[in-house]
Amino acid sequence: MEKLLIINPGSTSTKIAVYEDENQLFVESISHSADQIAKYDSVVDQFEFRKELIIEALGRHKILLDELTAIVARGGLLPPLKAGAYEVNEDMVWQLRYAPEHEHASNLGAIIAYEIAKLKGIPAYIYDGVSVDEMLLSVKITGLPECERKGTGHNLNMRAIAMKYAREHNKAYKDCTLVVVHLGGGISVSLHADGRVADMINDEDGGFSPERAGALPMFQLIEMMSSGEYTQKTMMKKIKTQGGLVAYLGVNDSRIVEKMIAAGDEKAKLIYEAMALNVARNIAREFPIVEGKVEAILLTGGIAYSEMFTAMIKKRVDFLAPVIVYPGENEMESLALGGLRVLRGEEKARPFVRVVK
Repeated sequence: MEKLLIINPGSTSTKIAVYEDENQLFVESISHSADQIAKYDSVVDQFEFRKELIIEALGRHKILLDELTAIVARGGLLPPLKAGAYEVNEDMVWQLRYAPEHEHASNLGAIIAYEIAKLKGIPAYIYDGVSVDEMLLSVKITGLPECERKGTGHNLNMRAIAMKYAREHNKAYKDCTLVVVHLGGGISVSLHADGRVADMINDEDGGFSPERAGALPMFQLIEMMSSGEYTQKTMMKKIKTQGGLVAYLGVNDSRIVEKMIAAGDEKAKLIYEAMALNVARNIAREFPIVEGKVEAILLTGGIAYSEMFTAMIKKRVDFLAPVIVYPGENEMESLALGGLRVLRGEEKARPFVRVVK
């Protein structure tokens, strides 16, 4: 029997679960307010804060660390990976601490997993990391050879939901052509075709989200960067954790925004509608890649629980393909099942080797 701790840090929460084989013993989402996160200069600085919250939660649920046989974490912003499992090692921890592709809360998953696993002498893995990149070469090309689009995004949840759709329709994942949208602290739009994530529109070139600025007018952004007011670090923080709803409304929780709208706040209504419109526009961007042959649009993630927000998207894209809502995330189960396959020898975890630029 295997007992796995699952760790999934997001920008506004740290979600954990414990599985005994395929059975979920508990799941808990530990929320972090914008004020709590603002106390830390960088994501890595949140390591002890989030680790202690995880250990406290295990204690509340009467789970002893000695009972665990493995830990599986959401993979962070590593250099491009293949889909599937990787063993967390010192090289991966170094990469996430000192040379990640970008700052993101998911970078903490493997670091926390490694520290707890090392203490107890058990393995730690990541599965379908954020930086899985199997995009078509043609969609990677931009207007400058020095800049290439990357597949970074909510790969774990989006691949899991695409596979769930395939199972429900008695089809193989490779035979489905789908647009899958993750709606959370960050928003990603992906195209799934021929058994791969063929395209990914993330917060670099996509719409804004509760915390992220998304694509910005390039000339204005260059002017801001040249003003002397910002360093690279402060500018990245501004667009990654202080943009979107936070920048306009001061909150990172869509539920609060909807209460503001219900109370007659016209600015909140305008910004919320703009966020939904941006999602719809990016969904439409995926259709030309497969000549419009998309069988369904899947909406998932925490904000997909909102009937208001999903309705705003649906009315703009349901003429393209049927829209199906899978509220919440299937990430915890996907991480657990991926870890179990490795422990049972059904799948092999790849080693990670650090990349020094």
